[in-house]
Amino acid sequence: MPVDALTIDPVLARVCGAAMSVIFLIAAWHKLRDASAFQDAVANYRILPESLVPAFARLLPWLEVAGAAGLLFPASRTVAAVLLALLLVACTAAVAVNLARGRRDIDCGCGDGGQSLSEWLVLRNLLLLGIVWAGSREGSLRPLAWIDYLSVAFGTLALLGLYVSANQLMANHPKLMKLRN
Repeated sequence: MPVDALTIDPVLARVCGAAMSVIFLIAAWHKLRDASAFQDAVANYRILPESLVPAFARLLPWLEVAGAAGLLFPASRTVAAVLLALLLVACTAAVAVNLARGRRDIDCGCGDGGQSLSEWLVLRNLLLLGIVWAGSREGSLRPLAWIDYLSVAFGTLALLGLYVSANQLMANHPKLMKLRN
């Protein structure tokens, strides 16, 4: 049986899918928890007309929830991955536009606040895009054993730990640079 060059192990596919689901659910939760702060963050990007900002700020977290939930189920995995990829591309483009404008000192709006725009944020989002793609894959058709499910659980926790650590480093970097000056 020929093996597709893009086929990955089903454990890796499930780790990536589960981690991305958690990441997008947490991001949506932060936006829904403080909707006015997120709306302010969207407005600060100065990409959308002011009249569209409130509707966009209300819709985006629900799109993240839908994509995160859909990534967990085989029937909706592909559509959910496309939705999450489009969201990542749109948000990354908005960050890149503002970086090109020289606007770094605004909250990215992607979490619980405190993270400014940077090239690292663009790189992080591009890496997340790759992880969404991996999470959308079916994986090889080998049967999963009990150890595989344990590997998915711990692999997901490890990937989430890396994500949280990277975000904290990105949030602390501008503060460290100010202390050095």
